[in-house]
Amino acid sequence: MTITVALADDQEMVRTGFRLILGNEPDIEVVAESGTGTDVVARSRELRPDVVLMDIRMPGMDGLKATRALMAAPEPPRVVMVTTFDHDEYVYDALRSGACGFLLKDAGPRLLVEAVRAAAAGDALVSPSITVRLLERLTSPRRVAPGADPLSAREREVVRAVARGRTNGEIAAELFVSLSTVKTHLTNIHTKLDARNRVEVAAWAWENGLVG
Repeated sequence: MTITVALADDQEMVRTGFRLILGNEPDIEVVAESGTGTDVVARSRELRPDVVLMDIRMPGMDGLKATRALMAAPEPPRVVMVTTFDHDEYVYDALRSGACGFLLKDAGPRLLVEAVRAAAAGDALVSPSITVRLLERLTSPRRVAPGADPLSAREREVVRAVARGRTNGEIAAELFVSLSTVKTHLTNIHTKLDARNRVEVAAWAWENGLVG
């Protein structure tokens, strides 16, 4: 199955680089390129790509507003935000607005491809080198009030592992449980926290002081 991707970045060189990298993958096809948020929203509604790689800063409608516009659709694409990290502190708001992950512009070909595939699979790219640093920078721990934590002890262990960038397989190995058990825990965690993806689970962990 081919993953269709739309690129949104006001720098043509960035779009060209992304297109060349993704174009070398047999299961990924770039179907649209846009230099503004307004254009990528229109093109996405027309072409219905599986994944949108969205720049944060664009003229007119920026990536944050464009993401909110896309999320308003009945069947929105998976949006991965692209950031320079040091300056785009409002990427956290984008994740809360429905984006499923984020990527550094200089992350390299491997992570770019992984981010697209993870998004298409309904997951988010959560790596220690990116997600943990950003969440640590953008959230201030708020200790959970007594009785306010809806998670079991085992679920909290899973949440801590997610916040540290562990994959399902790594979590299973660390906790000595099966992969299906990890997936069951994650399903329950998503429901209890009203979290749409792993990024929101990780954000909850950082906000509530489960990691640090």
